[in-house]
Amino acid sequence: MKIRILVADDHPVVLKGLAFFLGTHPDFELVGQAHDGNEVLEKVEELRPDVVLMDLLMPVVDGVEATARIKTGHPAVKVVVLTSFADFDHILPALRAGATGYILKDVHPDQLAEAIRGAYNGNVLLSPDISTNLMERVASLSAPSADPAPPEGLDRLTGREREVLAAVAQGMSNKEIATLLHISEKTVKSHMTRILGKLELNDRTQAALYAVKGRDGN
Repeated sequence: MKIRILVADDHPVVLKGLAFFLGTHPDFELVGQAHDGNEVLEKVEELRPDVVLMDLLMPVVDGVEATARIKTGHPAVKVVVLTSFADFDHILPALRAGATGYILKDVHPDQLAEAIRGAYNGNVLLSPDISTNLMERVASLSAPSADPAPPEGLDRLTGREREVLAAVAQGMSNKEIATLLHISEKTVKSHMTRILGKLELNDRTQAALYAVKGRDGN
């Protein structure tokens, strides 16, 4: 079964390039294109794609707001941000809005294809530089700090749970985390269940972002 993809970008050249790229993969189907945020929302309603490739800077409605509205109205639709912005002022709002992936436009085509497939399967995938930076921020939560208390909620996590959380922030699957930490996938799943329960969150993305938010004090 093909992955049905909607592409959103206000630059015609980018749209044309993405259309060509998607056409080279037999498991992808380009179902539509949008040039601004409003058009994205209309076409998601009309076409019900599996994955939206979303630019952040678009006219009328920007990519962050469009992502949030898509996830509110159609939570099953996965949004992968495809942008040139690598700073946290853009990354965190997009992920908090519900984006399943955050990929830079200079990404290797194979990595973009992997991000699309991963998003379709519910995995969080980030560009390598972004995932490393995000992991470092989450991992730093367990480092000694001059702060009198850890970020609210994270003090409930054990050391092992923080290690799992840091790996999730890197976009690692349960299998990869199990290999990294030398534990079983079943144990990883148990840790994730406890992490989500303790932080009162719904999914893996929210858990990693909660940790970063707490550290930044936002």
